[in-house]
Amino acid sequence: MRFFLQMLLPRRWAPGIADAEDLRRYRRIWWYTVTLTLFVSIAPLLIMTGVNHYLFRKTVKAEVRYDISRTLGNIARSLQFVIEERLSALQLLVHEHDQAELSDHDRLTRTFQNLKQSFGGFVDLGVIDVNGNQDYYTGPYNLEHVNYSDQDWFHEVTLRGVYVSDVFMGFRQFPHFVIAVKRETGGRSYFVLRATVDMELLNRLILAPGLGRAGEAFIVNRAGIMQTASRSHGNLLGPCTIPVPPYAANPQVVEDYDERGGSFVLGYIYIEHTPFVLMVIEKRLDLVQEWLKTRTELFVFLLASLVLIHIVVFWSSTAMVRHIRAADRRRAQVMHNAEYTNKMATIGRLAASVAHEINNPLAIINEKAGFLQDLISVTEDFPRREKTGAAVTSILKSVERCSAVTHRLLGFTRKLEVRTEHIFLPRLLLEVMSFLDKEALHRNIEVQTQFAADAPAIESDRGQLQQVFLNIINNAFAAVQDGGRIELGVAPAGDDRVKVTIRDDGTGIRPEDLKHIFEPFFSTKGEFGTGLGLSITYNLVQKLGGHIEVESEYGQGACFTVVLPVKRPALAE
Repeated sequence: MRFFLQMLLPRRWAPGIADAEDLRRYRRIWWYTVTLTLFVSIAPLLIMTGVNHYLFRKTVKAEVRYDISRTLGNIARSLQFVIEERLSALQLLVHEHDQAELSDHDRLTRTFQNLKQSFGGFVDLGVIDVNGNQDYYTGPYNLEHVNYSDQDWFHEVTLRGVYVSDVFMGFRQFPHFVIAVKRETGGRSYFVLRATVDMELLNRLILAPGLGRAGEAFIVNRAGIMQTASRSHGNLLGPCTIPVPPYAANPQVVEDYDERGGSFVLGYIYIEHTPFVLMVIEKRLDLVQEWLKTRTELFVFLLASLVLIHIVVFWSSTAMVRHIRAADRRRAQVMHNAEYTNKMATIGRLAASVAHEINNPLAIINEKAGFLQDLISVTEDFPRREKTGAAVTSILKSVERCSAVTHRLLGFTRKLEVRTEHIFLPRLLLEVMSFLDKEALHRNIEVQTQFAADAPAIESDRGQLQQVFLNIINNAFAAVQDGGRIELGVAPAGDDRVKVTIRDDGTGIRPEDLKHIFEPFFSTKGEFGTGLGLSITYNLVQKLGGHIEVESEYGQGACFTVVLPVKRPALAE
């Protein structure tokens, strides 16, 4: 907030006045960023809002047509499917069974029960002969031997072979419609299979979801008689208040349909192979209200977006300029660190040079001491023979120890070509630990080893393995407290592999940091770490054909496991 006020307010009012020249430079960057970002963000938003508002108003009619057409299409497909499904079932029955089979009352009853269970909606089933007599019937009514020869539907089915009737009351005195199928039996003889379908089946289908409070769907026949009940457009089997529109096999929408002083949107479609016309009517006011609601939401969204954009732009611009200022400060610090790093590199090269130069006088001391030892051994009366021999032996051991130290130092500083050799991992780990013996002794850190006797030697690069294990062991020393414990283990891992475990009882690694520890420049040591040690270690292990795993419980320590192949793969060179 303080930095934001410095950028926003004039210099004489801004708190914590900084250097005048720097303040002007950072403020210029801040205002330029804020102005440009606000323009780029808000201008398209305003243009899009205006265009959307215009397009919404222009396309509201298309939306209405689409909704009505979709509702019509969905209901019409459902109605047609339900009717054709039952019609197909009856056609299958009359083609699979002759009149004699269907005239068996028990078989007819079983067939009817199967139809009800499979399809639903069937009320009864009857077989009618050529004279219109229903000789065989199964259902809840006493309609056996009823004659239908004077019924319109009977004449229709005899002419067309298939018939779906209007809704009527009939002998049953409840609204229903009939599906009838005719089968020729030779000559002029035939019989008709007739089924009654309950209108509840259609009533359930026309309960259209998504219609407004004043909208509804209903069915009329082609004569304008209501086939289903309606709240405001006619009673069941009464005349419809809406004239029957012209035939249309596809959904049709009539906009601005005026009825009793109200504006409606009317949609209709003729159901193929039936006398039914499906109508959907909805009051336009409901649709306008939806549009007004959408428009309000659009402007509310615009206002909220403007507020949010201003907040984000001010915050991001302030954060960016603050980061620029911090980057300027870090750049100066990096230059200082670079100078320090160069100085340390020079010291490292100097240490390597000194170690190399020390080897020459050490070699001379070793030769002279050896000569003196030989001289003592061949001279019988050498004065103080035993004391002098012991001193010479001590000199030789000291020279050997100094030589080992300088050779190990040169081994780490010298850049050698990658070379594969047979390496015994326990011995290599002890060599690496020799560099940290003094620190372990000074900090009272206990180093335990568990080297399996059957651990085989491996083929790998000694220098790279030394760097891998030195990085991990250094991290272990940094993690443990004085008096802590570090365990080194080597054991076979099966499938011609060897695993090396380095376990400590230090602070451990946080769960959220565990998945990032091998990423470059990720460090938990703050300003004391570069974040490159474990990244380099991970890459080296991959290069050597192995893999590295880590397990840790925060506060309980960590365990690094390096699995290496016994024979180094050729691709890992």
